Amino acid sequence: MTTEHHIGHRARLREKYLKTGSKGFHDYELMELLLTYAIPQRDVKPIAKELFKRFHSFSGIIDAPLLEISKVSGFGKNSSILVKLIKDISAEYLAAQMREQDVLTSPASVTDFARMKLSGHEDESFMVIYLNTKNHVSDYEIIQTGTIDRAIIYPRNLIKKSLASNASGLIIVHNHPSGICDPSDEDKTLTTAVKNAVEAVNIRFLDHLIVGKSGYFSFFENGLLSS
Repeated sequence: MTTEHHIGHRARLREKYLKTGSKGFHDYELMELLLTYAIPQRDVKPIAKELFKRFHSFSGIIDAPLLEISKVSGFGKNSSILVKLIKDISAEYLAAQMREQDVLTSPASVTDFARMKLSGHEDESFMVIYLNTKNHVSDYEIIQTGTIDRAIIYPRNLIKKSLASNASGLIIVHNHPSGICDPSDEDKTLTTAVKNAVEAVNIRFLDHLIVGKSGYFSFFENGLLSS
């Protein structure tokens, strides 16, 4: 395929997107369009198709470890940065939404954000979402990363971080790399310990979310945070 054809094809993809958005595009065509911004003067359609052949979906591609995704021929450093940047920007978009609304009235925004941040992690990771008095998100951070089936947080350290952030309330989140979101006995014990510890210093404990590929589990929604 000639360079002139590449340029013409890229221009047609961009014009189509400007006119219709993503409607009418195959998934691989959207990925192809994205890759044109990272890979100059090369036919990127085979690369886009190979990505979907190996990882099956946008979420599979975006969550794929860099080592695995870099095995796709022609998918270099610039492409890796661009694809991973999509996830980070999307997470910041969701975080900005949470900063402007009461998370208790929009729980879906929290679960969407949590899954965006922790999906694709190969090990269990804990994230804390700090809230102000209006239940708006003031900050968040991943505070602990463990092994494939276990991550441990210590209530005392969590209290220090919460006080340093001037948090009025918090939500803790962790992922299950297995994809199964049902809480283990250890998850339940940890939740009780953290809840009791933070409430002892007048910080509200709003929820513990477990997220995975299959969905999420909320201790609050399932009535497991009663005193």
